Formats: sequence, C-alpha cells, structure tokens
Amino acid sequence: MAATNLGGAGADAPERVQAAAAGHPLRGVKPPAATSAPLAPGAVVPGATEPAQSGPEHVEAPVAYDAILLAGFGGPEGQDDVIPFLRNVTRGRGIPDERLEEVAHHYRHFGGVSPINEHNRELKAALEAELAGRGIDLPVIWGNRNWDPYMNDALREANERGFTKLIAVATSAYSSYSSCRQYREDFADALEDTGLGGVVQIDKVRQFFDHPGFVAPFVEGVREAIAKLEADHESFDPTTDVEVLFATHSIPTTDAAKSGPADRGFGEGGAYAAQHLAVAEVVMREAGAGDVPWKLVYQSRSGPPTQPWLEPDVNDAIAELPAAGRKAVVIVPLGFVSDHMEVMWDLDEEAMETAEEHGLAAVRVPTPGVHPAYVAGLVDLVLERVHGTPAAERPHATDLGPWYDVCRPGCCENVRLGFKPALSGIAP
Repeated sequence: MAATNLGGAGADAPERVQAAAAGHPLRGVKPPAATSAPLAPGAVVPGATEPAQSGPEHVEAPVAYDAILLAGFGGPEGQDDVIPFLRNVTRGRGIPDERLEEVAHHYRHFGGVSPINEHNRELKAALEAELAGRGIDLPVIWGNRNWDPYMNDALREANERGFTKLIAVATSAYSSYSSCRQYREDFADALEDTGLGGVVQIDKVRQFFDHPGFVAPFVEGVREAIAKLEADHESFDPTTDVEVLFATHSIPTTDAAKSGPADRGFGEGGAYAAQHLAVAEVVMREAGAGDVPWKLVYQSRSGPPTQPWLEPDVNDAIAELPAAGRKAVVIVPLGFVSDHMEVMWDLDEEAMETAEEHGLAAVRVPTPGVHPAYVAGLVDLVLERVHGTPAAERPHATDLGPWYDVCRPGCCENVRLGFKPALSGIAP
C-alpha cells in the first residue's frame, strides 16, 4: 500500500489525443480521473452487479461472476520506469521531477525494480492454482493502478474475453482512502476510460484485515521470530527483553480519521488504526505471545512536515527500546500483503540499521506473499460473493468483522480532494 496517487490530469494527455485521433484506444497508459460513475436505474451503488446495487452491508445473494480482477498498486521494472511511475503515483499534485528523485533513490538502490509486480505475478499464479485445485472455473485478470498492466487494459481484456461480471480482489487489507477507496476510484476511472460503463460490472470483496487466511501467516511469523531470538540468545526472556513492533504505512491523520464509515465512531485513528490494533492483538494471542510487549508503529510517511501523519515512526520506536530494557525487536509488516518497496527499504534497510545502531537484535517477520493460508483465504473471500454466504457464517478473527461487502456512504473520504466517482460503494 502507498499513501499517494491523488488522481487528476496527467502528462499522458498528448498521447491520449494522438490515440483518439488515430481512432484506437491507447493501451499501457494510466487512465484519467473519471467524471462520473454509471448508476443503473434505481441503484445506489455505481457499476455493481444487481444484488449489490441497493447497497446492502453484506451481499447474501449468489452472483455468477465471470472472472476475478486482481487489483494491484503497480511498480517500476527498470531504471527508465522509475520517474514515469512516480508521476503516476503523484498525479495531480504538481510535484516536479527533482523532488520525485528524492523518492526515486529507494527504487534505484534496487536497480529501478520494485518487487511488487513480480509478487502479483506469483499471486496470480497461486490463485489460479488454488482455483484449479478446487475445480473452480474463474479466470484471474490482473490490473494495476499505477503501472503496466493498467486497470483500463485489464477491463479491455475482460471485455474482449466476454467477461461482464468481475469480482475484484485488491492487494490491500485495510480501510482508508489510499488502501480502499482509491482502488474503487481507479475502477471508475478505468470503466469510463474504456467506455465499458453499463457493460462491465465490478464488485469488490470485503476488506480482509481480519480474515483468518491473512492473519495466519503473521501468527506463524511472530511465533517463529520469538523462538529464533530465544534460541540465539539463551538468556532472553521475551516478556521483558523483546518487543514486537507491528508496522504499517502511515497516512495523514485527517485521512485516518475519515477511514471507515463515519457512524462507527472509531476515534482519532479511524477504522485504519482500529483494524490494525485489533489484528495485532489477535496475532499476539494466537502466537502464544500474549505477555510479550508490543506496539503499533508507522512508516513510509511522505508529504510536507507541517502535515500531521500517524505516529510513532518505526525508527523512533526502535530508538526508545533500550531505555525500556529491551534487547531485541521483532518487526511485523502488518500493513503489507507482500514485500513492497516500503518493506524492503523502510524496514529491511532503515529499521534494521536503526536496530543495529541501538544494539538490538532484530528479526523481520515475512509478509503473507503466497502463503497457502493467504491464497486460500482470498479464494474463500471470492466464494463468499459467488455463493452469497450469510454474514453470520463468514470467518473473522476480530470483533470488527466481517467487514462490509459494499462500502458505506462517505466511507474513507480524502479530505483534501473530496469525493470522486468510485465503484463498489454507496455514492458518494
């Protein structure tokens, strides 16, 4: 997950004009922001299949989907891709290339290649294998928000293959503007850009932060990390010497406060913080580490220093551990489904360096990636919508779930930008 990509007009506009003049759609380019989202007569949810159009919290009627839309963030795959990719991510904010280069060095450190596209290829293959193993005939089409293959090209592929009912799985587990609503806006952008409004319908599986399939890899990772520290350091007592830091992407506090439905009353951190805290508590309990100290921390903040973002920063939290008597830290990338650039740079490079500087032993827990429980869980989430599974029968590891199939009115507003057209939720 990343906290930018704010939409708006982009540098590809001349290419679009040329393509239109040539009489053919332009592929391999991020679509512009949509001006509207298609609403069926009497519907309150744009672009939805019929059972979701009236906006129930949980869709409990079966839907015969044609395919799964795997929705990723996207990332560069070479040095020449880095700045164009970052232009896509920050589109509409007017950030000059010289400032983008300040972020680009993270990617350039790894040869200009983000791991995220390869991870999505692996996830797509794993989902296809899981579906085939269960005898489920649902093709998986992959589209990204910010790099090739783009979401609009994925919809063109679906249309060309005769698929009109798609169930989307976004590679992001939590509720916030950047981790949920922005994906829904990108669905609307792609639908308008391709002219497939009223032809292709898109629903989205619920946010899966507390689905057992997502939680299980972290439970396993925390248990193994603490066991490793105990094995490597015989004198360690985890209840006093070790602290577990659950790390997730920081977001502006104004966006955090607006995450989730307004009527749930989650407080200052909104649903975003509440979901992470609830899952972290479950992970510690199920890992048999209920007596080990832990904390939710944040990473990868961007934006002007004057803008408040969620804190504490992971590096600041690590720096404070020796004074609390800690000798080791377990870092859990709870906000990430795979080893994004933020995991590789901000945790594996910077956080590990901070731990070393302060004399702390450190272990970083793996992300779910293509863990069998995670892959099976994503298929289970799709099947909830295929079968119309009643909410009472849906698995969830915290008291917050099961989360909504259809996002509620006003959910996850971007305070600066307001509401833009989005699918899979009640307008706005």
